[in-house]
Formats: sequence, structure tokens, C-alpha cells
Amino acid sequence: MGTDRPLPDLATLRPAGGKRSSKRDQILNVFLRQQAHLSADELFELVRREKAGIGRATVYRTLQWMVTAGVARKVDFGEGRSRFEPSYRHPRHFHLICANCHRSSEFLSSDVESLIEEIAAARHFAPSQSVVQIFGTCEECRTGKQTPTIDGATTELVFARDALRMAIATERSGLEFYTRAAAMTKDVRGRTVFERLAGEEREHLATLQKRYRELIAQDPQLESRPTFLFFKGAASGLFATGAEQLRKGVNDEQALLIGIECERGSHEFFKRYGERFEDSEGKQVFLEFADEERAHRDLLVREYRSLRERQGRHRRSRRTPIAKRAR
Repeated sequence: MGTDRPLPDLATLRPAGGKRSSKRDQILNVFLRQQAHLSADELFELVRREKAGIGRATVYRTLQWMVTAGVARKVDFGEGRSRFEPSYRHPRHFHLICANCHRSSEFLSSDVESLIEEIAAARHFAPSQSVVQIFGTCEECRTGKQTPTIDGATTELVFARDALRMAIATERSGLEFYTRAAAMTKDVRGRTVFERLAGEEREHLATLQKRYRELIAQDPQLESRPTFLFFKGAASGLFATGAEQLRKGVNDEQALLIGIECERGSHEFFKRYGERFEDSEGKQVFLEFADEERAHRDLLVREYRSLRERQGRHRRSRRTPIAKRAR
């Protein structure tokens, strides 16, 4: 996402035993700088503008090598020719393809990914690549209504927007969880921890909302552009389930365990997806949030262990006088 970042060391993309080729490296360099899904002919034209001595056949062979090496993905948008997109440091995503205008729209969904992984595991299958393409008719072709799109210039902004929306939803659900936990916890130390975390959630929420407003100001159409990240659980806040459990009534120990589980799940979610993207504001949001959730998880784990230890001492102190009387 974005064309101004330094390209990776081309040697790291060469498969084991692959011979060095200056022409191949030049073609690869041009390919990785592009935002669009390129056909072989389109890539050849781009390469020819920079290096006239590279032939069409060389470009075709290099494209096939890139697909085999896992550097590029081959996609078919139903227009009678294959197109290619970078897969290096671009997370697995899926396409909506209009059969009328052949335009495509990308999206990333943890729910679709989880289903693919579940099916592959059930069949003891080791997938190397998955392609999900949904063909149909886009809104513009169906109704004539023009809608904001996601192009190369706005992809990074849309990703950052969706990442911030998820982080904000998670902070809101976390604030509700810790506020409710603090109100119902009888243990003074545990209540103090929950109040502290509620305060941090409130502060972080204000910071994220400010970042969101600043981001939206960069593109008047940004809020209405199509969603790129479809993460069902994160979209409603990763603590929503935990807050619902509190409403049913739990003790102090159970409240801490629920909080630990929520923080662990949130940390793993944001870290997992943050590490899949190349450098961008969206990636930064995910990884910053992952670090924050890990720190909260560790604090809750320490408090849970302390509570168990205090409960153990209390039980022992209650048994001691009885034992003395028995003697």
C-alpha cells in the first residue's frame, strides 16, 4: 500500500537455488511498484518504458516465476486474460468482480480465512494459496449510481480508517467491561485495577477518536468508501462478549479471568493481522493496540495470581483457630 516505501531486498524474494538475473530483478522492481492488477502485456509496456532491451517473452517467464516463488498472485476477472497482483507482504485478500465492467474490489475477512483454515485442517490439507472471487454486478452497473471507490491512492487511507474503527470499537467495549467490573468487584485491590484499566481505556479512546478525525480530514469521501477489513468480532468490539458475561453475574476471580481472556484474544487478533501488512498507518494502529492489550493482559494475570494467593492465606487463617481448638 503506497509506492514511496523502499522495496524489499530482491535477493530475499529469490527461491532457493534461483540464479541471479538483472532483467528479472528489473521486471520484479517495476511490478512491485504498481498498485493495479496488471496483465502480462501491461507489465511489459511498463517495463519497456524503463528498459527497452527487455523482451515480452522475458516478462512472461518472469511473471510465471513470480507466481511459483510466491511473489505474485494470478487472478482472473472474467475478461479473457489473467492479471497479477503482488503477494509479497500483501495479506491474503479476496475480490468482488463485476461481470459487466470487470472492475474488482478487494476485501479482507477473518471469517472467510477462518473457514478456509478450518476446512483445510479437517481434510489434513496444507494450502499454499487460496483464491476467493465473487462475480456479480456492481452497484454502478446495476443502478447507475456512482459510488466512492478504493484505488491505489486511497487504499492506505481506507485500511487506516478500518483499523481505527476496529480499535475504537474495542476500546468502547473495553471501557464498558472495566467500568462494569469495577462496580461489581468486592475485592479492593481488584476494583482498583479495573478502575485503572477503565481510565486507560477512556484515555486511549479519546486519542483514537482524535486520530480518526484527523484521518477523515484528508479525504472528504473517506467515510463513504467501501469497507476493506471485514472482521465481524472486532467490528463490534472484542470485549462485547466479556461485558455480556459480567451482566449475568460473576465473582471477582471470574471477572479477572474473563478480562484476561478478552485481552489475550484482542492482543492475538491485532498482532496477527498487523504483522501481515507492510508499513502503513493501519499497521501501526494494529501493532500499537496489540502492545497495549498485552500490557493489560499481564497486569490482569498478576492481579489474578495475587487474588488467589490472598484467598489462600485467608482460608488458611480461618482453619488455624479451629485446629487449635481441636487440640
